[in-house]
Amino acid sequence: MDDWKDDDITINPMRRAVLRGMAVLGMAAFAIGSTVGPASAQSLLDKIKNGETIRIGFSNEIPWAYPGENNEPLGFVNAMTLDILKRLGTTKVEPVVTEWGSLIPGLQAGRFDIITGGMFILPERCRNVLFTEPLGKFGDALLVRKGNPEGLHSYEDVRDKGLTFVTASGWLSVKAAKQVGITDDKFMEVAGAAEVLQAVKAGRAAAGGGDYFTMKKFADEDESVELADPFTPVLPDGAPALAFLPNQQAEVDAFNAVLKEYIGSDQMMETVTKYGYTKTNLPGGTKTSDLCKG
Repeated sequence: MDDWKDDDITINPMRRAVLRGMAVLGMAAFAIGSTVGPASAQSLLDKIKNGETIRIGFSNEIPWAYPGENNEPLGFVNAMTLDILKRLGTTKVEPVVTEWGSLIPGLQAGRFDIITGGMFILPERCRNVLFTEPLGKFGDALLVRKGNPEGLHSYEDVRDKGLTFVTASGWLSVKAAKQVGITDDKFMEVAGAAEVLQAVKAGRAAAGGGDYFTMKKFADEDESVELADPFTPVLPDGAPALAFLPNQQAEVDAFNAVLKEYIGSDQMMETVTKYGYTKTNLPGGTKTSDLCKG
């Protein structure tokens, strides 16, 4: 469990050289540098090389990425990230759990080094972060009360019957609901997956939208809800990836180089199968550059 804990950060020779250089440049340069903070004085690849702890950011989204009883990073995206980091030379990881809507702001604020939360590649997100190549492809699902009393099998059904739809802030299903024309007065946006489930169970919403894995887990574990079956999705399957700061192209390139050999490998499948990821979820020829263009 030591890999999940903070390590003392020591100043290595390279760091001392950087600080000496700042002093030579004068107080103004030093003041600018000191506002950035120690974590940004070297690249993520340097942190890996120097054996420093890598902070991974995710929200509590089962089975994508979530904390265990001892805060260890679980979920198939976290598991894949740990495999990739090990191939790059480190097993020293610190999980940072936050709300879904705080992932990109948290990365920008330097709270963690990588977003591992299973974030889908979308054009609007590509303007704020750099994504690796896709980790897979995944569809969405519609969560309804047991027996599907309203007979809902699509977002259009929810719209046409004038019922309330719930989903979580930042999820792809927000875009799907808006695209089919679910009106604001029938649209409920909540903080996360647990709130989606509660809204459907309590009858505050007739249906909840979200990724298939998350909605299926709710249906499997709670007898009061089920998945709409059949279900006709609005959008094509989404593709999650790891996300980095816009100035970390070198890091993205390094991770992509590992992913090229890792995706679909025996090691990967052994790692992710227990979370429900199967070979049907492999990304195939899907490319980040195409998804960022929309």
